[in-house]
Amino acid sequence: MNEDWEDRTAAAWATFDDYEEERAADFRAVIDTLVAELPADSPLGPFEQACAWDSTGHSDRAVPLYREALARGLSGYKGRRTKIQLSSSLRNIGQADEGVKLLTPELDGPSDELDDAVRACLALCLADLGREREGLSLVIGALAPHLPRYQRSMANYARLLVEPEDSES
Repeated sequence: MNEDWEDRTAAAWATFDDYEEERAADFRAVIDTLVAELPADSPLGPFEQACAWDSTGHSDRAVPLYREALARGLSGYKGRRTKIQLSSSLRNIGQADEGVKLLTPELDGPSDELDDAVRACLALCLADLGREREGLSLVIGALAPHLPRYQRSMANYARLLVEPEDSES
């Protein structure tokens, strides 16, 4: 879509906190109005609608829309956002295993500002599956580069959480 549409959509999202919970449908209507301007097959439509449902507490309604956005070819930065948000929604509806399958390949994808969000969301999915040590390793590994000190130590601790222990006799 064009820059004007993107700007108006960003402006709509900037007002999200102005909507009380009981006015969630009003916010979704604002997003629906913007989506109506898009071509019928645009992947941005279901993406924006999924975000609106998700942000208003309806992960169950967001999941099929996120999937539709990806099926329509949403890629790049917004595609990666979609995978993160879909994984979070899947976790919220009790399907954390699907979230892990969706996000794990993102660990090896091109790096960007969403890397830490990938790791945080994946860690939550792993924790829901009883794999807390793996999740903690991801979170500490993501945090380590941001620390003013102890970066190497924390990176090593993160690695050791998931490496098998040496079994010396």
